Amino acid sequence: MVFRRSDMGHHATVRATVENVVDTQYATTLACGEVRVSTVEHLMAALAGFGIDNAEVDVTGPEVPILDGSAAPFVQLIESAGVVEQRAPKQYLRVLRRVAYSDGGAVAELKPHRSFRVEYTMKYDHPYLQSQCQHAAVDLCAGAFASEVSRARTFGILADMEALQARNLVRGGSLDNAIVVDDHGLLNEGGLRYHDEFVRHKILDAIGDLYVCGYPIIGAFFGCQSGHGTNHGLLRQLMAAADAYEIVTPAYAADKHVWANGAAPAPMRLQPAAAL
Repeated sequence: MVFRRSDMGHHATVRATVENVVDTQYATTLACGEVRVSTVEHLMAALAGFGIDNAEVDVTGPEVPILDGSAAPFVQLIESAGVVEQRAPKQYLRVLRRVAYSDGGAVAELKPHRSFRVEYTMKYDHPYLQSQCQHAAVDLCAGAFASEVSRARTFGILADMEALQARNLVRGGSLDNAIVVDDHGLLNEGGLRYHDEFVRHKILDAIGDLYVCGYPIIGAFFGCQSGHGTNHGLLRQLMAAADAYEIVTPAYAADKHVWANGAAPAPMRLQPAAAL
């Protein structure tokens, strides 16, 4: 997965890898030398949702467009363009044991599981957000990302957004690309896209953050108050533990059949983690 800054020249590229994540404040930013691309998480989530693991992304500036604040526009574009099936066997990262990471009150963990499951609990001391559904879980079988996760938009509290914009941050934030709430409720006229859209967007972010590991994951993620920083802290901890994962490849026919039915394939070991 390679991002190319076409405004900087054909060779101005940065790979989406754990090592190249340089900033996780408000968004996930990749950098290699002078090449920097921020807000990659929604596009990465869409690519993960389609199982795309070999792509080049051209951007004409330092940030992937926020669009409507969700991954839905990327899903629509991928569906329109189509996906090329290649001859190389698909590879997966299979979690072998529990790995956890915490930062203050935020916790993220990965455990072994037969497919890719993402579960999230959010806790906000806010008059409106306290009344919203604050827990959701999604099994990422075929088609589930597009229907159950992709349309969930990023969200913010009006007072926080005004304070950030006063500091010349999130300057493009508006009701067109985010859900905005105040103490009394939702400010967006169209309402929510899912009854639990807030927590589903946290799931979307986690999917995109985890995909910089370079492989679709066979395992279960759980986050509580985790954000980009906690998610990447977990990923770094996983990749540093040689006994916590392995890279596997399933038989081609079994891969297509079993994933279509919502379960991970029975993988063949490709390369032990210790050899990576």
